[in-house]
Amino acid sequence: MSHGSTGDGPALQVDGVSFAYAGRNALDDVSFTVRRGRFTALLGPNGAGKTTLFSLITRLFDARIGSIRICGRDVATAGAAALAPLGVVFQQPTLDLDLTVRQNLRYFARLRGLSVKDADRRIDEQLDRLAMRERVAEKVRALNGGHRRRVEIARALLHDPEVVVLDEATVGLDVPTRRTIVDHVHELARTRGLAVLWTTHLIDEILPDDDLVVLHRGRVVATGTAEAVTRDTGADDLDGAFARLTKAPAPEAAA
Repeated sequence: MSHGSTGDGPALQVDGVSFAYAGRNALDDVSFTVRRGRFTALLGPNGAGKTTLFSLITRLFDARIGSIRICGRDVATAGAAALAPLGVVFQQPTLDLDLTVRQNLRYFARLRGLSVKDADRRIDEQLDRLAMRERVAEKVRALNGGHRRRVEIARALLHDPEVVVLDEATVGLDVPTRRTIVDHVHELARTRGLAVLWTTHLIDEILPDDDLVVLHRGRVVATGTAEAVTRDTGADDLDGAFARLTKAPAPEAAA
């Protein structure tokens, strides 16, 4: 691997992370791991703390309590070196609408230190995978939401990352487009050995064999494969399991 990873250890490890805004706990003692070659879904209702956690992993915020390690490196102490193996797709689009697809991707590649020749080879390769090669010369402004999202996924993969994190990557897209993107990211995990962390509030984006972390009110309330979490809650399906896990307990209920 190209970023000096620690081999068999977790690609992404979140350990005892807590974070508060203005005295309110957004995250409370959150721990989980993301393994190589696995699609890990971070599932939670809106307001559960998913985007806060995403911001800590990508160092938009700093975690003062707990640790986050990417390929064995602590993001708080290793800085840019810890983020080098990471590819990111934010919830809000971050493409320049007035540049073409290739210009957007070339710009990012230069920031990552890739030569123009190497960048163009990687750009063509990623766009081929996403069925976007014929749009390489179009301005991003002319693309629909699904195609813009595909460009952002291509950008996240240009530097050959080991870990890719995507925050609500399909928000606002129609169901067929969502399915295409979800299937593609699952395939990347399977075929390229990528560690994927996919934050979502949409249960239909999660397959039975996916690793699952359920976040509710800033706390992890379940982990395991989606199938195992469903079974452990005694629910008929993941919808039912999620409803049980995120229902406010009665005050006298045992933990």
